[in-house]
Amino acid sequence: EKLSFLETARRLSLPPSTIANWVKAHKAGKLGDIGKTQRPLTEIEMELTRTKKELAEVKMERDILKKAAAYFARESLPGTR
Repeated sequence: EKLSFLETARRLSLPPSTIANWVKAHKAGKLGDIGKTQRPLTEIEMELTRTKKELAEVKMERDILKKAAAYFARESLPGTR
């Protein structure tokens, strides 16, 4: 399946320029043996990566909700408008 730089970047959560740079380096033969000596990730390592990403998203959502709650609490106090 061929994907555009934009679609590939979206799926990998990377800037399109990064994908373009990788393709350019590959075409120039500059990537060589990158990744060939690296062992594949185990299922537990992949789960850890997914869990860390999910935790970061949940923390961000929590922080946004804290800020929103503080904002609305200030707005509901008499004389603060």
